[in-house]
Amino acid sequence: MTAAGGVKTSSGPGLTDTRAAPDWARKYATRLVVTDLIVIAWAVIGTQIAWFGTLDSQLNLSKYRGGFALNYSLISVILILAWVTFLALFGTRDERVIGTGNNEYKRVVDATVRLFGIVAIIAFLFQLDLARGYIVLSLPVGTLALIASRWIWRQWLTAQRSRGFYSSRVLLVGSRVSVSAIAKDLNRVPQAGYVVVGACVPGDTIGEYLFGRIPVSNNLDQLQATMDAAGADTVVVTSSDELPPERIRELSWSLEPGRQHLVLAPSLTDVGGPRIHMRPVAGLPLIHVETPRYEGLKRFSKRAFDLVSSAVLIVVLSPVFAAAALGVRLSTPGGVLFRQDRVGLNGDHFKMLKFRSMVVDAESQLSALQGVDRAAGNAVMFKMENDPRVTPIGRFMRRFSLDELPQLFNVLGGSMSLVGPRPPLDREVAIYEHHVHRRFLVKPGITGLWQVSGRSNLSWEDTVRLDLYYVENWSITGDLMILWRTARAVLARDGAY
Repeated sequence: MTAAGGVKTSSGPGLTDTRAAPDWARKYATRLVVTDLIVIAWAVIGTQIAWFGTLDSQLNLSKYRGGFALNYSLISVILILAWVTFLALFGTRDERVIGTGNNEYKRVVDATVRLFGIVAIIAFLFQLDLARGYIVLSLPVGTLALIASRWIWRQWLTAQRSRGFYSSRVLLVGSRVSVSAIAKDLNRVPQAGYVVVGACVPGDTIGEYLFGRIPVSNNLDQLQATMDAAGADTVVVTSSDELPPERIRELSWSLEPGRQHLVLAPSLTDVGGPRIHMRPVAGLPLIHVETPRYEGLKRFSKRAFDLVSSAVLIVVLSPVFAAAALGVRLSTPGGVLFRQDRVGLNGDHFKMLKFRSMVVDAESQLSALQGVDRAAGNAVMFKMENDPRVTPIGRFMRRFSLDELPQLFNVLGGSMSLVGPRPPLDREVAIYEHHVHRRFLVKPGITGLWQVSGRSNLSWEDTVRLDLYYVENWSITGDLMILWRTARAVLARDGAY
């Protein structure tokens, strides 16, 4: 098996069958076990020392016949081993969740909470007088340390996958259109761990290549030979028009159990995991997709989060506000703030605030610049990498997104949210396709998915796709992840003009 091997099977919910796992999955899981053990030991033993001041503290069990004392160091060892075991039982090292998405972190938190819940139940049932501070401190300290450790490993894994290693090697099967679309999507996110090495398009021309490098065959009967030639370990069926149910079933039977795997790509795309539910009915694996909701408790929670967060940020960043305002006022003639009419929730207009980063007559110069070659090939949003209208202080503020800070007052006032689609201009809305208007189902945001996924470097199609994905699948947890990624994107300064 090559370093870029396939995916493992599972012998139960979360239990890894290491015999079926590829080499890279076993190696990576082993590294996670080692670091998990180190992190948990540091958290538990460190908490014990911090709480008791010694490793010799005892738990008194004199209430039982022949009463005795149990050393807390032994309890710590048991807790450490149980914690590592729970992480394995809950599949936190399953390669189907590592490298991308939030499921890995969710499983880590779930395993930890379940473990400490069981510890609390045992302590209650047997009336064990465990030190509450020892348990209460170990939980958050260990959880945060585990998540930080997994995040560091994820950065390393992403770097490896960008080079084609530690990934499943995929053979796409379906129509040329669907195969090309899925190949493009998978190539766009190498951190997901799928490397397309071949395609099979029934009835198509032999000897062609997708994107100039992915070989295409047309014979499903020779699929196993095609997989062996390409070194593939995973078959992804991109469309079923050419493949009736019986043929797909035969295809699954032809794959080598435990080493080769079958994935079905549904036609419905850009739907978040929480909205998808699998329900077997009459032998059919029916996929239920919940329609997005934009009212009720979720919207109230989002508004409450925006209100509190924006107020806190305004207070905390007040020195930055003052410095930026002073810099704009003293460096260039004109006002400190720039107010611009934007389109928001339900198509309503509002005045968006920014620190002025351009010359006073910037809007009057726009028509002369629109014929100039622009950044990212974006045909709707006007972006120039070296816009001559930007002032020196404005260029500095844009580099670190400081010009966006006054929008916290828009959030406080309710016209914007911390996270959401970009608020467009009227002239942009005028040329929107019909489906793009779904962006107005939620409040526009200071930051959003497109800002943390390339910012001004993205094409218009990718910008719309990301914004609509957010609109269809937003959640408070997702907002927190986007805010975290925003901080990283601002520091990286990639795509900030």
